[in-house]
Amino acid sequence: MNRLWVRLTLAFLGVTLVTVTVVALLAGSGVDAEFRRYIEQQSGETGGGQGMMGRGQGLMRGMMTAQGQNFLNRLYSLLGITALLAGGIGAALGLVISRTIAAPLGGLAQAARDFAADRSRRAPVAGADEIADVARSFNMMADDLQRAETLRRDLMADIAHELRTPLTVMQGNLRALLDGVYPLDLREIATIYDETRLLSRLVADLRELALAESGHLPLKLQTVALTPVLRGAAEQFSLAAEAQETTIELTAADLPAVQADPDRLAQVLHNLLANALRHTPGGHITLSGERLNGQVKITVSDSGEGIPAPDLPHVFDRFYRGDTTRSSSTGLGLAIAKAWVEAMNGEIGADSRAGLGSRFWFTLPAAV
Repeated sequence: MNRLWVRLTLAFLGVTLVTVTVVALLAGSGVDAEFRRYIEQQSGETGGGQGMMGRGQGLMRGMMTAQGQNFLNRLYSLLGITALLAGGIGAALGLVISRTIAAPLGGLAQAARDFAADRSRRAPVAGADEIADVARSFNMMADDLQRAETLRRDLMADIAHELRTPLTVMQGNLRALLDGVYPLDLREIATIYDETRLLSRLVADLRELALAESGHLPLKLQTVALTPVLRGAAEQFSLAAEAQETTIELTAADLPAVQADPDRLAQVLHNLLANALRHTPGGHITLSGERLNGQVKITVSDSGEGIPAPDLPHVFDRFYRGDTTRSSSTGLGLAIAKAWVEAMNGEIGADSRAGLGSRFWFTLPAAV
């Protein structure tokens, strides 16, 4: 009795029976009154005749009254049969319509139950527009959950991969020290210490990335003079660039101040320049800026090997590997840069063609 299609069928049946009964009662009452008025009018028209015909007219009036009552009885029976037929037709139509409405909901409920065991399960998009919208919304939610589950599994695998290298180095060096293969001197201890710093940096990056993506990253937004920050970032990488015969050129001058967190802004520039320097040995890197419609756009361009078109949409993904046969990946630097820029109400993107270099850019709101 609690099924939707049963309730809808009973509702159709009830509405049909009530409607037909009310119509039958009103029609019967009106027909009875009109029919009796008609009989009285006929009797009145013939009542003014000669006296010798009075008894014949009274007899005729009685016969007409009896015939009229029979007529009314047959009419009431016909109305009753009509009510029953209308009720049956209403029940049949209600059953068909209710099953048509309830069937897509049943499919949606079954898809929801199956989704718990099979993430690829989707609901059939059918039925009325409202029900179809619910099915489409469910499928969109299922796609998002499946994508999030895939990202979670990939992230766990990537973190394990990134942690494996420093842990392996530390474990091997400690084993060698314990076995007497390496002497217990400061140089070996420094090597192990560097690996612990790498682990600490990775853990800190993961924490900050999680905070940024959840919207809980603490920011100290303030007016920041952009030109000195760009100049300082270029000077910071000048020695590393000279070591690999790469030139860094700063073409930004007289840029307006921006509304940003100075520490996060410096880290974004650090991550983008480090990425450009890693992929541009013996090349040229340009750091520039321009004002665009209340925003300031900062660009880091390089003459490196570029990014293949299939990999370009994923350069800001965590630990993305364009070629699964290689151990190198995007790591967390670009993903963190994206999260920090968006947390400061900006946008970030990349343009590149394989073999023709890359251009990474981000925007920040100009200070009023």
